[in-house]
Amino acid sequence: MRFLFTVIPLTAALIIAACSPSEPSAPASTAASTAASPAPGKTSPANPALGSPEWYAWVDKTLAISDDGHGPRPETPEWNEAVNRKLGQEAPQANPGSPEWQQAVDALLRTRVATH
Repeated sequence: MRFLFTVIPLTAALIIAACSPSEPSAPASTAASTAASPAPGKTSPANPALGSPEWYAWVDKTLAISDDGHGPRPETPEWNEAVNRKLGQEAPQANPGSPEWQQAVDALLRTRVATH
């Protein structure tokens, strides 16, 4: 019985310590800017509007779609399909070129650029 009264408070203390935050979390703005920051050697626009010429240029450069101007032009169905081919199994299931597709491509590439 004495063992039971010793173990229970000790177990409760360990559970409480494990559930307590060990350090404050970073502000949302800092976390968001860190997640979107490019890896060394890769460039990423600050946050161009999806579908803007700057966004298309960034996606084109990141995936090397046009390969120095020798490929499909951005904003064409051929270019959208080339993006999907480059992304492979990770390609968005949304209609290529749609706002949903652009958003999914953007999120995927920002994650890739930040981790590679």
